[in-house]
Amino acid sequence: MIAAIGGASPAFGQLRPIEPMDWRSFESQRDVSLGLGVGVLWDQHASLAGTKGTLLEIGNFNAAWRTGRVLLELSGTLHRRFEDQVIVREPDHGAQPPTGDWRHDAGDIRASTTVRLNGTLDAALVALRFGTRLPTTSDEPGLDRDRTDFFATVGARWRTGDVMLTGETGVGINGTRIDGYDQSDVLTYALGVEVRVGPITPTAALVGHVDGTALEVRGNEDLSELRLGVRAGERFWFQASAIRGIAEFSPGGGLLVMAGIRP
Repeated sequence: MIAAIGGASPAFGQLRPIEPMDWRSFESQRDVSLGLGVGVLWDQHASLAGTKGTLLEIGNFNAAWRTGRVLLELSGTLHRRFEDQVIVREPDHGAQPPTGDWRHDAGDIRASTTVRLNGTLDAALVALRFGTRLPTTSDEPGLDRDRTDFFATVGARWRTGDVMLTGETGVGINGTRIDGYDQSDVLTYALGVEVRVGPITPTAALVGHVDGTALEVRGNEDLSELRLGVRAGERFWFQASAIRGIAEFSPGGGLLVMAGIRP
């Protein structure tokens, strides 16, 4: 699990906002990118469980394949472990109450397609992305919703020398656990900057989504994160990122790492 602007990045479920577009894959001379990583996040809300604690992400992955102007991505998390540390409120219906043991669940899987709208790789790139989050999680552990989400975003990238600026916004249609209120429509956003400094590239990003209504739906809360990271390498690459949550249900902090290859 990693959040580095311009790099291959996995995607997470409602615990995480939608990841920014993978602009770097459009610039690379190689058509395939594979990545695997882990992460730890503390002061993380498990909204459905009604608790707050430490979340471990084990086996975060990203696979991307570019063909012409189109980039196909499959990403997700193989396993999540969560330690209850603070009880915030009663668990939601169907979610297990705290037992003193770690909570375990599979992570979500997301499939997306990004289409580059520019005909050539100019200083400015514009792209359209759409995809879905598959409901591979379970309601009982209380870490995420067993619901299907859809999203569509439009983004732009501007590169001048060693500096790259990115921006992206769109809509998410997220399933809920409330009968009669089957979806939560959110506005998604991502702003990023990276500056190449010799062999490394520091990155910064602000990502999140907001519902815009006063209705609070458990498991569908607003999310917002500030991410500061560093990336190194091209064919064999490594990236690490520190996370600082801004919204209430985002983590208090975290550290995420991922390594990969462009074969």
